[in-house]
Amino acid sequence: MDISTYRIRKSFLIPMGLTVVLGAVLLLSGFFLNAPTARQILLALFILPAVIIFVESSRRRVHVHQDHIDVEKVLRTKTINFGDLTAVDAVRIRKRVFVSLSTEESFLILSNGYEGFGELLVDLVKTVPPGVVSDEVRRMAEDPPRKCSDIFSAWVAVAVLTLIIVTQLRSVM
Repeated sequence: MDISTYRIRKSFLIPMGLTVVLGAVLLLSGFFLNAPTARQILLALFILPAVIIFVESSRRRVHVHQDHIDVEKVLRTKTINFGDLTAVDAVRIRKRVFVSLSTEESFLILSNGYEGFGELLVDLVKTVPPGVVSDEVRRMAEDPPRKCSDIFSAWVAVAVLTLIIVTQLRSVM
């Protein structure tokens, strides 16, 4: 088996990136328009989590190898050997799914925020020792749930920031 790599969905990363850019535009325009300091601080506090989420999401990768799995995050990588696994289980909360890979000393949690999540589950079912994979994970590999609420929320943030920028620019002209 070749190495399979999975990334967070671009359909989420694009609106998150736009949210960060529009937030920065709004923050910079506030400096140039001498907006109140309290407003600028609140806006910066709003933008900071968006920047962190965007950077963390855009750098996250899952690599499924024949004998282990690597999860790359900003400034760190975690590896679990399939031979050390004691359980691979899933929890579903509406359309959100979390798959846990557990060993005696460690664990990984993967969500269905990854592009090709169904293929990721199929790869895990094929490569992980069969006794540790739960029936729920096997069922999800056959019919993975689709989620889009995070994408919708990110696009709402883009729309709100765009509206604020347009309103702010109209008030100056």
